[in-house]
This record gives sequence, C-alpha cells and structure tokens, in this order.
Amino acid sequence: MTADGAAVAAQPRGAPDGAFPVQVCEARVPAATTRLAVGGMALPTLPASVRRIAILGDTGCRIVARALQDCNDPAAWPFPAIAKAAAAKRPDLVIHLGDYYYREGACPVGRAGCAGSPHGDNWPTWKADLFDPAAPLLAAAPWVVVRGNHEACRRGGTGWFRLLDPYPARPDCVDRTEPYRLSIGGLELLLFDGSDADDFLAPPDKVAAYGEQFARLLANAPPHAWLLTHKPVWAMAQAELSGLAMNQTEQAAIRSHVPDTLDLVLAGHLHDFISYEFGPERPAQLIVGTGGDKLLPLGSSPIAGAEFDGMTVRQGFASARFGYLIMERDAAGWDGTLYAPDGAVIVRCRLAERTIGCR
Repeated sequence: MTADGAAVAAQPRGAPDGAFPVQVCEARVPAATTRLAVGGMALPTLPASVRRIAILGDTGCRIVARALQDCNDPAAWPFPAIAKAAAAKRPDLVIHLGDYYYREGACPVGRAGCAGSPHGDNWPTWKADLFDPAAPLLAAAPWVVVRGNHEACRRGGTGWFRLLDPYPARPDCVDRTEPYRLSIGGLELLLFDGSDADDFLAPPDKVAAYGEQFARLLANAPPHAWLLTHKPVWAMAQAELSGLAMNQTEQAAIRSHVPDTLDLVLAGHLHDFISYEFGPERPAQLIVGTGGDKLLPLGSSPIAGAEFDGMTVRQGFASARFGYLIMERDAAGWDGTLYAPDGAVIVRCRLAERTIGCR
C-alpha cells in the first residue's frame, strides 16, 4: 500500500478460518491523503471539501423463515442497481447507515428467486450481500459505515468486526462499541453504535450506558454536526406497528445531551424514506432505509403533529420506494434528491441547519 507515494504497512485483521477463508488486511492513513493505492490499484480518496454525498442503508437481501426476498430478481432486490447508479453520480463520500447482512437462513428448496444463495454469517454471504453488488460504489468514493442491528453479535457480528468495524481487530464480539467523531472534508460526523438499543423499551442499564456515550460524543459538538446512528432517535414505527414511537432507549439516553450545534440525526432501520422537522429546538431526523431490503408499508398516522419525547413534528414526509439519497452542498445548506434505481427522481429535500423540507 502507498499513500501519497510513501509505503504504508498493512496489518492482518484476523486470520482465515472456515467461515471467512480470506485474509483481511487494514492500514491507517491520514484523512488528507490525496493518492492511495493497494498493489498498484488506485483507491478513492477524500477531497478537501466534500460537496456531494451518497447516502443509503438497509441494503441486504432478506432470507429468513418469515420473510423472503428473491435475491436473483433485480426488481425484488435492487441493491446492485442502486450501487451502480449511485456510483455514476460521482459522490465525494458514501454513508451507509447499517444493515448489510440479511441472508440469515437458507433459501427454501424449490424457490427459484433465491436459489443458490449463501446464508449465515460468513464470507460467501457478506460477499453476496455487500461486496459484490457494492463494487462500483466501493470504487467510486470512500465510505463511512454505521453498524446496524443486523450486525449485532447474535446475527452478523462476526462479519462486522472482521470486515467493517473501524477499531483495531478484536477476538470477540461486543454489543456496544465506542462512538467517535470524523472531521472530514468540511463535515462533522458523529458516529454512534446504537445497534443494540431497544426500539420500544428503555432498559435502565442500556439507557445509562448509552447516556454516558452520548454525553462524551455530543460534548463540544461543532456547529452543523450530524449524528449518524442506525436506529432513528425520533420516529414512528411503520407497517403493523404504525404509530408507536421509537427508539425509546436512545430517546431516554440522549434527552439531556442534545447540543444546539447538532443539525441532523441521520439513520436507517425503517425500510422507508422519512423526514421529521421539529423546528429550531431539536435536530431534524432523516431516515434512509430504502437501499434494497424489503420495504415497509407506510403507516396511516400523519407525521406532522406527531409528538416525540415532548416535542411536536412541524413537518414531515414519507416515501416507500427503493432508492438512494444524493446530498449536495451549497453556501446555505444541502439539497437532497432521492433517486430510484432507474434514475427517476422520487423526492427533493432542502436541509438548512435544523430545517428540512421534502416534497
């Protein structure tokens, strides 16, 4: 590996085994690196100013006993098309909001739509769910990755820690990792691992642990910071749970730690596109969970007027269509466009400080 022409030592990250018969290596270089290569192959680097971001989440193909997707059908699982289309937009940065691993069970015998699919927390599955379909987007720009609940220890935790976790390799799996801050390309991103946060309960031990993490992460947060966490802090459940407020654990943990400098909470988890604006008293909440996994039917409860943890939503928007979000920066804020896999425009949004409007 070379960074700006200088050799960089790569370190092994674990050793090949039965589940992951591949050697993973990692190397750390400054964020300001302008030329990066591995084995002579050029890799994307960050520009000095990030102006265009591709955002997506919940991208894997679901195969479990009670819910099946036809991974071999591009219409049923469009993540390969989404990744290719997002790469063509030439983003400076990609943000993946978590839930990469979905092929937890075997495809039923006789079901052609997912026939031949690997399953389980292993390299063939991660390759099929993420690395093969995302190849064009991985080559287009650096990625920031958020841990989702599908990467919890009881599900895809082994693959997460082997392949994506940003901390030094560890021999075990843990349910919570330390939050961290990225100051890159003029962005202030606050990364939070809420993969184990209960949606509809607030266990005191988890609230206390997450509260301590939020306090550290959000103290002295710079102006116009974004909080990235897989599970939305303030949202309504969809489908059969429509109208229930979530995430109860994160809401209780963050309640006394939200700084005035935090503009946006960016999340996935719900398999729809949803925006919530609360006014100047609370950061906007944006959910982008439309990257490929089965979509959720939108609930019947109106978004505007809904109340979360003592504050009312001023305006909101929801869409249940597959797609990816492109955010483009100007002097006053960000323009967002949600694109369908075929390039059709689904939604246009405008984010300026804590104000977000989508149509």
